[in-house]
Amino acid sequence: MRILAELPHPDCKITLFNMNQKYIVKFEQGQLEQSYKLSELDLSGGGANEIFQILDEEFMTTVVKRFKSMRSDFSAAYQRQQ
Repeated sequence: MRILAELPHPDCKITLFNMNQKYIVKFEQGQLEQSYKLSELDLSGGGANEIFQILDEEFMTTVVKRFKSMRSDFSAAYQRQQ
């Protein structure tokens, strides 16, 4: 797996990887992470720049909301075991 880029964002760390003819976009916030895989064949040849365009404000808003939901879900599951 090769790191292609890291994108600055105030709410999470964004890393773009390339592996086996796929792009992997990984979002990290503390202990949590989300990843999305895109085949190179599904893109029109714009490579990393094309992926950066996909990560628009609306998508990033849902990523941040999902982190909040993930954190809440995990916290609730942890509390049930105490």
